[in-house]
Amino acid sequence: MQANNEQPKARPNAVPAAVLERIKVAVGPKGYTMDPDEIAPHCQSWRDNWHGWVPMVVKPANVDEVAAVIAICAETGTPIVPQGGNTGLTGGSQPHDTGVEIIISTSRMNKVRAIDTINNTMTVEAGCILAELQQQASDADRLFPLSLAAEGSCQIGGNLSTNAGGTQVLRYGNARNMVLGLEVVLPDGRIWDGLRGLRKDNTGYDLKQLFIGAEGTLGMITAAVLKLFPKPTEIQTALVAVPDPTAALALLSRATEAVGEQVTAFELIQRRAIDFVLAHIPGVPDPMAAAHPWYVLMEISGQGAPDSLRNAVEAVLGAGFEGGEILDAVLAANRAQGEALWKIRESIPEAQNHEGQSVKHDVSVPLSRIAEFIERADQALAQAYPGVRCVAFGHIGDGNIHYNPAQPLDAEDGPKGADFAAEYGAINRIVHDLITEMNGSISAEHGLGRLRREEAKRYKSTVEMDLMQTVKDALDPSNIMNPGKVV
Repeated sequence: MQANNEQPKARPNAVPAAVLERIKVAVGPKGYTMDPDEIAPHCQSWRDNWHGWVPMVVKPANVDEVAAVIAICAETGTPIVPQGGNTGLTGGSQPHDTGVEIIISTSRMNKVRAIDTINNTMTVEAGCILAELQQQASDADRLFPLSLAAEGSCQIGGNLSTNAGGTQVLRYGNARNMVLGLEVVLPDGRIWDGLRGLRKDNTGYDLKQLFIGAEGTLGMITAAVLKLFPKPTEIQTALVAVPDPTAALALLSRATEAVGEQVTAFELIQRRAIDFVLAHIPGVPDPMAAAHPWYVLMEISGQGAPDSLRNAVEAVLGAGFEGGEILDAVLAANRAQGEALWKIRESIPEAQNHEGQSVKHDVSVPLSRIAEFIERADQALAQAYPGVRCVAFGHIGDGNIHYNPAQPLDAEDGPKGADFAAEYGAINRIVHDLITEMNGSISAEHGLGRLRREEAKRYKSTVEMDLMQTVKDALDPSNIMNPGKVV
């Protein structure tokens, strides 16, 4: 449970009826809903208790309708909450509970406009579901590598607006690294058509990067030109037991020295996280005969013949055993076994939800300081909250750790339930102060939204915050685009 006590209230409608009528005309009868039952799912998060309310959810069918709606809102000073699949984790896509905002959903804008296998690009609308884009790329014998837990319901516009990360950042980068061009409706209703599939365009500011990661505060992404990559024909997946995070990083260095950028994913998993999965996720067996303190889920992929990378992976594992970095390992014999290993990693967030209250952190530090961060954070929290169960897992290959202390098991060990949840801000402060001391980030891939907005003021410099506010004021002087988020 996040440090957020907003609860549903009476459902006000503070948007003038005349404004709503103009919006209805702009999008037609299929382009909006004012049904409270249909609106409600758009107004709360799937996790973490973010609630709000709007009198209307607008569902434009194309960019011209988006532009028409935003122009009306700009003229009348009506705030807008852009929304994709509503799978975010920091309150960035939920409205406030004042009733003065409207939501603009991209759910009807879900066409793949073009796939160019020579240019290796795909031009898509913002409402396309991520998993469906992955499939369409695969059908064209290409790879779109953005991959994350919510891919079956999240939309690409939201992925780009939050600069989503996921499991393959190590090889392919964040969402912003996968974009060549954007189409954006600006806060005054003008359309910027930047849908150029160019890898070299040195004609001034790279404007698309303003909107990627801005969480809808500077404009609304309606379409994008995405990079495609060769589809891997060979994938090797291994779950490796290691004594500690330092050994995991040594194994990462060994793997990258052996196969270079073919190391596609490298995930660190603490044993406690696996124990949670075994306890709460049916059909997941313990992957090894003995329990070990830490694990790495490693995936190496390429374009070679089946099993062409197996000898290289076995050599890496063998050298790791000899070097003391590896305690045990399971190398998947086929894709089904590989997917079973991935299920362990992907089930951790759900499993932890069954363990009572936990305090979520999405942080990053330089790779060389990951082990130090985990050790020092564990020590600091154990001293402040005896019995706390620290859980660390995540994308160690790119320095991103999901660090989620869980409530103690026994009441006498320390705060439980609501009492532990009440410590959310204090626990954040311990972790985030340490992260900042280590020159890291308090939000590696989830964004700021509402959850981290005020914390950003503490941890970013005055100059950096001033620059962000200057950009916001320049593009959205009336503050109608997702107000109260990020800045």
